[in-house]
Amino acid sequence: MQRRISRQIKLGGLSVGGGAPITVQSMTNTKTHDAAATIAQINALADAGCDIVRVAVPDERAAGTLSYIKQSIALPLVADIHFDYRLALLVLDAGVDGLRINPGNIGAEANVRRVADKAKTRGVPIRIGVNAGSLPAEVLREYGRPCPEALLEAALKNAALLEKQGFTDIKLSLKAHDALLTINAYKLAAAATDYPLHIGVTEAGTPRSGLVKSAVGIGALLAMGIGDTLRVSLTGDPLEEVKAGREILKALGLRPYGPTVIACPTCGRTEIDLEKLALRVEDKLSGVKDTITVAVMGCVVNGPGEAKEADVGIAGGKGVGLLFKKGRVLRKVPEAALFDELLREIDDILCERAKEQ
Repeated sequence: MQRRISRQIKLGGLSVGGGAPITVQSMTNTKTHDAAATIAQINALADAGCDIVRVAVPDERAAGTLSYIKQSIALPLVADIHFDYRLALLVLDAGVDGLRINPGNIGAEANVRRVADKAKTRGVPIRIGVNAGSLPAEVLREYGRPCPEALLEAALKNAALLEKQGFTDIKLSLKAHDALLTINAYKLAAAATDYPLHIGVTEAGTPRSGLVKSAVGIGALLAMGIGDTLRVSLTGDPLEEVKAGREILKALGLRPYGPTVIACPTCGRTEIDLEKLALRVEDKLSGVKDTITVAVMGCVVNGPGEAKEADVGIAGGKGVGLLFKKGRVLRKVPEAALFDELLREIDDILCERAKEQ
């Protein structure tokens, strides 16, 4: 695929846009004023592969913890602020790496100027985030309903307020809970501007429905070359957002990360408890960050042949399975020993790679 090349911004030492690797973001759901809980969650997100983290800053109490939080984490920190420009000034002084604030809802032009000037002095980019559910009243009057054109107009109007102050270190997002509306809005934005785009389907829902909706919306955009950073918005544990974002990038070959488990869907030929075995393997490898492809196949029909590109795998039989490596059968293994033998082979591969580095 041909990626859209946007202008590049920096969040701390991390590049976004301009051909830089696509990054995965998430947002804490702790109370930001609880610094210890927020730091713990951010560090857990980092361990899961998160690249950028955002925290809500609803009041001065939350803003007052950001300097300490920033000193205690390694990820670029983005402050999410609505309506109160004074909070933006406070968090900029606290050393955040990015702001998420819409200049259209922080009052007078003088307020926008204060935020833009300080952000420019500090080298902090601003994300303008437009959502279909909270479009400005004048834009809704013009279009009558949320539509791609309305989202684009709202985003560009907000950007123009910053541009008027000489500030162009901007990232845009144009989200809806409707995947197709989201896709079409980002297509318009990609053609209309070279600002980097943060993509996602907002309010996607619970992990079951939200994962599907997000994979459709985000995956379609990435396949078109659109998107510089992403968030999978799910109701629940933000760690699941990071895992899902990584899997979407991995599925499109955009950013390898961690193990890939290939598992067949099972059929009447399956003689082993393949679902249980595949889930055990996936769970055991969840903390591995090295890239390795592992196949868990239900029979010899879909075994070493179809999964020959896997680094290692097993193909089940009746009470027995074949252990194979790059399509070459190594040995037969009793069903009860398949899990342990597969893990032993995976460990050997990873150890050999570590020696070669």
